[in-house]
Amino acid sequence: MAFDTKLLEIIVCPICRGKLEFKKDESHLVCRFDRIFYPIREGIPVLLEHEAQALTQSVPD
Repeated sequence: MAFDTKLLEIIVCPICRGKLEFKKDESHLVCRFDRIFYPIREGIPVLLEHEAQALTQSVPD
């Protein structure tokens, strides 16, 4: 199942309420302000604080 990019118009980072960017190749949503990303599993963004991971050099922003 593919992620519906139309959701980007209504979903925000649950921590700072900022916009999220979709990274198709990595299948995650990036919050540049908090320097974290949220996974997308089976086309569904997992926007839970405890699921967020810090951006590192191994994950291109």
